[in-house]
Amino acid sequence: MTSGIHDPAAYYYRRLYTDAVRAVEAARAHPGIGPVAVGGASQGGAIALAVSALVPDLACALLDVPFMCHIRHATQITPEYPYAELAAYCRAFKDQVERVFETLAYFDGVNFAARARTPALFSVGLQDGVTPPSTVFAAYNHYAGEKDIRVYPYNGHEGGESAHVMERVARAKKALG
Repeated sequence: MTSGIHDPAAYYYRRLYTDAVRAVEAARAHPGIGPVAVGGASQGGAIALAVSALVPDLACALLDVPFMCHIRHATQITPEYPYAELAAYCRAFKDQVERVFETLAYFDGVNFAARARTPALFSVGLQDGVTPPSTVFAAYNHYAGEKDIRVYPYNGHEGGESAHVMERVARAKKALG
């Protein structure tokens, strides 16, 4: 979480997001590939959210308990890792807090959500300490494209488990034809 934290160009997640965009571009370049969807849970949900904003014309985005959303708020409300790593860093280096969050703003799912136009299905577990529900709702509420969300009141970071897998399959099947 803190590797390269002082420079958006050197921050760890820059490579992850870039690689994900390039993977979609590579898939689309193959002549046998039709529509492309993205999806993931937690860190994978964060990456899929970024890709849904950075790559045009995706069929759908399946964003389960997406991590890296409303990051500053998350560091203030959950003691769970990996946000706890950022909180510990800010506690140790008080003079660097604003610089840390300036860098993280480039990778925050809320900011990507505002640019995303891909039809999306989100999920959230209301008892999730790893990706607090308020952070998921922040991304969902800022999402610019067509969107829907499944809320699982009695689930944590596992989200809706097998019930939600069926939701994902149905959504992908409809979007991909």
